[in-house]
Amino acid sequence: MDLPSPQSYPFPLEGDIRSAQRDPSWPKIVTNLAALYGDHAEFDGFLKRLAACMDAARSVRPQRLKTLDAARAADPDWFLGASAIGYSAYVERFGGNLQGVVKNIPYLQRLGVRYLHLLPFWKARDGDNDGGFAVADFRQVRPDLGTTADLAALTEALSDAGIALCADFVLNHTSDDHPIAQAALAGDARARGFYHLISNPVEVAEWEAGLGQVFPETAPGNFTWRAELSAYVWTTFYPFQWDLNWSNPEVFLEMASAMLDLANLGVEAFRLDSAAYLWKEKGGPSKALPQCHLILQALRGVCEAVAPCVKLKSEVIGPVAETAPFLGDKYHPECHLAYHAGLMTAGWAALAEGDADLIRRVLAEAPPPPPHAGWITYVRCHDDIGWQSLAPQMAHLSAEAREARLRKIAAFYDSGATYARGVAFQASGSGVHGLNGMAASLTGFETGDPSALARLRLLYGLAFAAGGLPLIYMGDELGQLNDPSYRDDPDRQHEGRWLHRPAFDAARADGQDAESAAVLAMFEALRRARMALPPLTHESAPLVVEMEVPGLLAFSRGADALCLFNFSSEAIPIGRIAFPLGTDVFTSRPSAAIDHLAPFGMVWLTRGPAA
Repeated sequence: MDLPSPQSYPFPLEGDIRSAQRDPSWPKIVTNLAALYGDHAEFDGFLKRLAACMDAARSVRPQRLKTLDAARAADPDWFLGASAIGYSAYVERFGGNLQGVVKNIPYLQRLGVRYLHLLPFWKARDGDNDGGFAVADFRQVRPDLGTTADLAALTEALSDAGIALCADFVLNHTSDDHPIAQAALAGDARARGFYHLISNPVEVAEWEAGLGQVFPETAPGNFTWRAELSAYVWTTFYPFQWDLNWSNPEVFLEMASAMLDLANLGVEAFRLDSAAYLWKEKGGPSKALPQCHLILQALRGVCEAVAPCVKLKSEVIGPVAETAPFLGDKYHPECHLAYHAGLMTAGWAALAEGDADLIRRVLAEAPPPPPHAGWITYVRCHDDIGWQSLAPQMAHLSAEAREARLRKIAAFYDSGATYARGVAFQASGSGVHGLNGMAASLTGFETGDPSALARLRLLYGLAFAAGGLPLIYMGDELGQLNDPSYRDDPDRQHEGRWLHRPAFDAARADGQDAESAAVLAMFEALRRARMALPPLTHESAPLVVEMEVPGLLAFSRGADALCLFNFSSEAIPIGRIAFPLGTDVFTSRPSAAIDHLAPFGMVWLTRGPAA
């Protein structure tokens, strides 16, 4: 089998780099790529081919997108402003297909959404495909969801509505039925170079000694034997997801080319899946190595040169010390957005413990993002809640005490002994791994707890107030519950994360359910309050105000905003710490008249009159 061309444009193998050299991003691109591939004999030819790829992509970029590039350049922080709200959903669960998503744009506008993250909709492996993350073709839409023409129509319709589309771009691996993987299976030497293939089991064992496991229950280990190759394939995630060999410059060229193709269809942001796993070194976990950052910085440079409106979002889920570096710094900008996973997990822990200590620690340890970059702040997503993200904030405890504390937090949500209805994820072995469940089920809606709405409001209030881009996970705005139906589906029953991937409930969205109407009203109030409090932007990081009351979280945003949250089930007096003159943006009550926070209550105080 012939290896398919790694380029979508018919550019020559040897290109003219003069136009690329005139681009301000080119020196940065070359510097990063030289550090990665400079010792390759064909490095100069690789640069020429990359330059030709970029020139070809620039030459066919639609005029409407060039106009968008200019508009975004004039407002580079548009995605971090007080009016920016994100929304995340699976295409098939939200609209059925891409055309169905177009029909739901008015609903997104009603929520105030300006950034829509649609989870993988690319052609995926048949059968089990890790929720679409086992990509069989980076340039083709999954046939049951539409076509590339449908995608271009969707991005244009979204752009007309003031919404940017974020698409997943799986950097670490392809599916085993990707054309390049199939060519490798057929014996193509060049295709084999796209993957990590090891024939010696002793060497595999040496690698494994330093590696962790992403799915210890359903996919233990990091290598899969393939008899057709007479080799083990590196498979960090599932056996059908083959890790790409990013030490091969051909991989960079193929992925950069695919990214530019998608940017020219109108994709405005890429969620760079599994970005921490790209580079491998024996003797350690092969995670978040310096070369990963060089790759992402080079990809950013390529996008800046061809499609300046494009934003990159790092999909690195872990403690804040692990996620923050993927934003880069003032002199080495990397991704524009990163998940504030530690803050998300700390919010759930605070509810379980009735103590905001872990949130305070996460906020205190989070570095301010570099210019034109920020955090994704969120409550739930398609993935599990990983408790180990909080381990650094418990470093003052012994290993045994830390493990016991995490187990107690996890049990609060997955034991069935409280108001919460969650299910443990990958937790049969040692350690505490994760939790599955919709936010509504985890806060008490499923059990009819009277404080459920207050808890949901508290967690999303933290996400909306902490800075960056707040992200709503589809169904949370309607109070949708866990979906256990996946257990009856042979293709999904092994994957517990489908518990929190219900289908969009259109009846609830139409206001036919009183409970959902109340949740929607709550989100509308959060949106209005955020816009009414200008300091709630990326330009003023949360400054924790230390409190003697464990359940009380307080942080200022600039000189004129103070946000207070009660994570306990008891009322907390707050009169002595409120602004002497000011108002709560939610109720317009003067701060002097607010003497306590109700259980799971929240106020955002501002100096001066409320909007």
